[in-house]
Amino acid sequence: MSVAENLELGAFSPRAARFYAERLEQVFALFPRLAERRRQRAGTLSGGEQQMVAIARGLMSDPQILIIDELSLGLAPVIVNRLVPTIRSVAEAGAGVLLIEQFATLALGLANRAYIMEGGRIQFSGMASELREKPELLQSAYLLRGSNGAGTAPAVAGAEPRPA
Repeated sequence: MSVAENLELGAFSPRAARFYAERLEQVFALFPRLAERRRQRAGTLSGGEQQMVAIARGLMSDPQILIIDELSLGLAPVIVNRLVPTIRSVAEAGAGVLLIEQFATLALGLANRAYIMEGGRIQFSGMASELREKPELLQSAYLLRGSNGAGTAPAVAGAEPRPA
């Protein structure tokens, strides 16, 4: 499927379909590269561009909450750094964002609230600022071990939706 077909698929619900043109314009403003490649087969895009398509497809549904599992997985740091402001702008526009991410510093840089899970159990929950101020909590969950800041326990971070 092309980039455009993927985005159209994201607007499948009647509510999203009503605002298709408006959402498409917003998505292309967030991801100008996708506008350039709208007719290209999505499977031929780079990993970062494919991640943009996945996020854009989710945004086309006009979500109240956007769930992103492992934003950084398989992407070069420069691509991840380009996606972070977009995720932040989605949250600032009023959508809730649930980000599951191995790189705790990335997740905590975006989050209002944070949860550390280890072995399927929540080991910490609270304000992200509290977790940023207590690196020993991250270290105890193995999140800061290794040269790249990755560890074995995922951080789940969220930017809460704005009240309607």
